[in-house]
Amino acid sequence: MNINGQIQEVLQSIQPLSQEQMEHAKEYVNTLTKPIGSLGKIEELAIQLSGITNQVFPVVSRPGVAVFAADHGISDMGVSAYPKEVTMQMVYNFLNGGAAINVFSRQINAILKIVDIGVAGDLQHEHLLHKKIRYGTKNFAIENAMSEEEANQAILIGMEAAQHLIDEGTRCLIIGEMGIGNTSSASAITSVITGCSIEEAVGKGTGITNESLEKKISILSKALEERNPDPNNAIDILSKVGGLEIGGMTGAIIKAAEQRIPVLLDGFISTSAALLACLLEEKVSDFLIAGHLSHEQGHAHALASLHKSPLLNLDLRLGEGTGAALSFPLVEAAARMMKEMATFQSAGIASKSQ
Repeated sequence: MNINGQIQEVLQSIQPLSQEQMEHAKEYVNTLTKPIGSLGKIEELAIQLSGITNQVFPVVSRPGVAVFAADHGISDMGVSAYPKEVTMQMVYNFLNGGAAINVFSRQINAILKIVDIGVAGDLQHEHLLHKKIRYGTKNFAIENAMSEEEANQAILIGMEAAQHLIDEGTRCLIIGEMGIGNTSSASAITSVITGCSIEEAVGKGTGITNESLEKKISILSKALEERNPDPNNAIDILSKVGGLEIGGMTGAIIKAAEQRIPVLLDGFISTSAALLACLLEEKVSDFLIAGHLSHEQGHAHALASLHKSPLLNLDLRLGEGTGAALSFPLVEAAARMMKEMATFQSAGIASKSQ
């Protein structure tokens, strides 16, 4: 079976949420020792988790974090505050345990995997997953970022990475990324799929100046006009203006949905991957949880398109999976509420009078 066939097989295997288990979960939540609805979004989250996992008492631990790293040809246009070399340097920082995602992954006892799917240089480390497709994308201001075959390959690698984590015991998938210039791809993808203007989708990324922001908007506007991606074709969008790490995250999301594993989205870049995944199969949306709202203005448009309400709003704009890792304790709290909280009957407490 070719790569596209493997992807289609997984997409066709994705099942909808279990409405039966969600009904059971809702009824059970209403018997817990609290006023009905008093735990707000945590109750909604618990019911969603029951639908995702097909279990009234969902299990979300251990979490697993997959960080996909790749470079972007568009970074040659000066759209980022940092040079391309930082991608490789930060990957080594991940592998040596010194980045924010390492700290937050340790805090939540997550399994952490770092995947080189397209870094523009050769990395050597015993804990790195070597899955390089090419040394960064091409500059999509000039030509398509990658071929459709490479886009499909990135999705397949993401699917394999997610399955690897699931096989090791992951019950909630967190996706993260590293790639200088990737807010440009995320902005382009978000604009194409949601229909928002490129001005609404573009932000300052790693911290560019106002002058550089105007330049970034101009470059991306022209690039979208010349590449002209089909808003109804995820592979066309990914190949023309995407990133290899965004393709990897797209695949990881799809595989988790097929395996009934909740996906905790991070910020703008991972949510752009979620837009692609949902374009490939709309049922994927039911398996997504928005960890936070980032400081990147395009993120709000992406989340609105997915009809997702973020758990946190901390003005984050780092990526790596950090916001999702920080929000995981809320997901775990929802699962623990179902398993550990007493009911009125078991606690011998009188329930609300009718």
